[in-house]
Amino acid sequence: MAVVINRLLVVGLGLIGGSLAKAARERGLCHEVIGSSRNPDTLKKALANGVVDRVVACVEDVAAELGEGDVVLIGVPTLTVPAIIRQLQPLLAETVTITDVASVKGSVVDVVRQAYGGIPPQFVPGHPIAGSEKSGVEAANSALFDDHRVILTPLPETGAAHLQRVRELWQGAGAVISEMPVAEHDEVLAATSHLPHMLAYTLVDTLSHMRENREIFRYAAGGFRDFTRIAASDPVMWHDIVMANSTALLSVLDNFTDHVNSLKEAINNKDSEYLLGVFTRAREARNHFAKMLENKAYLEPMTQTIDYRVLPGQAVSGDIRVPGDKSISHRSIMLGSLANGVTEVTGFLEGEDSLATLQAFRDMGVVIEGPLNGRVVIHGVGIHGLKAPVGPLYLGNSGTSMRLLAGLLSGQSFDVELTGDESLSKRPMERVAAPLRQMGAVIDTNDGGRPPLRIKGGQSLKAIDYRLPMASAQVKSCVLLAGLYAEGVTRTTEPAPTRDHTERMLSGFGYPVARHGAVAELSGGGELTATAIDVPADISSATFFMVAAAIAPGSDVTLTHVGVNPTRVGVINILQMMGADLTLGNYREVGGEPVADIRIRYAPLHGIDIPEDQVPLAIDEFPALFVAAACAEGKTVLTGAEELRVKESDRIQAMADGLRILGVDAEPTPDGIVIQGGSIGGGEVDSLGDHRIAMSFAMASLRASQPILIRNCNNVATSFPDFVALANCAGLKIAEEAR
Repeated sequence: MAVVINRLLVVGLGLIGGSLAKAARERGLCHEVIGSSRNPDTLKKALANGVVDRVVACVEDVAAELGEGDVVLIGVPTLTVPAIIRQLQPLLAETVTITDVASVKGSVVDVVRQAYGGIPPQFVPGHPIAGSEKSGVEAANSALFDDHRVILTPLPETGAAHLQRVRELWQGAGAVISEMPVAEHDEVLAATSHLPHMLAYTLVDTLSHMRENREIFRYAAGGFRDFTRIAASDPVMWHDIVMANSTALLSVLDNFTDHVNSLKEAINNKDSEYLLGVFTRAREARNHFAKMLENKAYLEPMTQTIDYRVLPGQAVSGDIRVPGDKSISHRSIMLGSLANGVTEVTGFLEGEDSLATLQAFRDMGVVIEGPLNGRVVIHGVGIHGLKAPVGPLYLGNSGTSMRLLAGLLSGQSFDVELTGDESLSKRPMERVAAPLRQMGAVIDTNDGGRPPLRIKGGQSLKAIDYRLPMASAQVKSCVLLAGLYAEGVTRTTEPAPTRDHTERMLSGFGYPVARHGAVAELSGGGELTATAIDVPADISSATFFMVAAAIAPGSDVTLTHVGVNPTRVGVINILQMMGADLTLGNYREVGGEPVADIRIRYAPLHGIDIPEDQVPLAIDEFPALFVAAACAEGKTVLTGAEELRVKESDRIQAMADGLRILGVDAEPTPDGIVIQGGSIGGGEVDSLGDHRIAMSFAMASLRASQPILIRNCNNVATSFPDFVALANCAGLKIAEEAR
């Protein structure tokens, strides 16, 4: 990396300051590294070990030399920082950048403000998340910061050029940079760093005073040694940190003490359910933390973007079991949580959307074991047993989670906020908020009826007779789930059939639901009883392989254990209308849901006018069906599908744009598309972060004459984990590329 600063003066040559000095010197990040310490022995070691280019005993000896392009890094213990700040204030020109490495930022900022009468633009507070059991300049390690997080906490007054200079210095030392407000930094570090150190010190101190167990440390296992390793850190440093961050640390200690007291009470009362809840939640939180570490992320989402590069293929074949149905997986968590007793789920889809629902109910106090190989065990709390979450419920990219939870949570006693990622935050939620308000719910949304949803608890809901303005299973389910808490009979009437998983599953949990054609109704005030649920394979995920086999000569695929709910079989009906060689066998019923094996072999397809009564039955499958239409002889026309424009993306426009890039004649209309079948070329298409679009264009490669590059495929994991591996085993040629 090129030189980013002129001179670097490091005041305090401990582990952190010495390691940054050594990294800057070895990696050529500055023209000269100067070390300052009041300990002559430290200065000698710094020179002897190649940590610095030269040393000074006092900063006064070098301050006059420093100007624009120079950086002063304060690396002394936290409680010593004020003295150094006051010493430097009259000596340094305002063009010199000043930064620090203290693990408490609030006290440092206060001192700077007092010394300067405000925050000078040259001051950039920072804190590297790195360390070692060793200390002192002799422990300086130029690789200490490689792939470790450095948190900068710039203030409104901080100058952009000074901030950029500090960022580049740390990046040159190998660090990954985050920015955070000062107060948030101190609260987070109190919980994730300062509290664990206090606990380790206290535990070792406690055990060392147990006279009856003098030999206790001799028999300590690896876990004990790992946990208490941090008690070997510098006591003076941690004394200073605790004194400087006492307010935030006391708040965290109070919270922790409350939890310890509750744990003691549960052990004393032999409260098995409470103990299992603590251990289950803690394990899942720890597993999530481990995944973050593997991706070198710290307190922020993973940032890698995944693209698919797909080579032209030939045929697909084999017996394929796709992941479990996402719609049923969502509902199994929701209703299992509200049931009395323990519900065991098998075949659960371990995708991001379903896991968002699972985590939301964990956040509301439900003990959920797993998932492990598709198995989930839910310890239901009863229909009125949910607890207020400590913060907003984050639902990622899952519209199903948000819309169905809006209904369930409208009848709770507590306030709650539902949030999502950037994509979900653009999707319409007024369609569920409006009928819920008619029932007496109090719900606020952002402009345009967009998330987040803020739901006020403690409302008395009244049943309504609701005629859906559009065919939407999510809106219907939302109203029915709110009806569980409403006084009277809640009734929905839909303009066209939509998936009925909610009605079927409610019945499976022993909650009566009456269905008469387009009408579904239930009475509020009932109870749900735990049951076993075997989630069938998702027909939406199976669709990609149905289309693949239908368009690629020589293909022969059997998709096993697929859910063939009558409200979901539009894709089967449409493909058969187009001439696909598709048959169902081994038909059976599992947990109230019809299941079958689907065999599909290649046969020439022809274009059709898709009947509008099939649109709601195949609404999620149309991106893949558009690829089938592109490979069919003649013209395919879709109408009545305006719902596709408000999915994870505008699927009509996105597919039309992508097909055109690949040389297909595709003309979008306000409520559908017209596709003239023909040949497929190659090129670069953008999935817009929509999982179904990404997977659909992957299948198009089977008839493509050139490779296809599909951008922004991260969200495939939301509905189809291991899609790439399964597709490649079946005969596709997909390579993942990170950028």
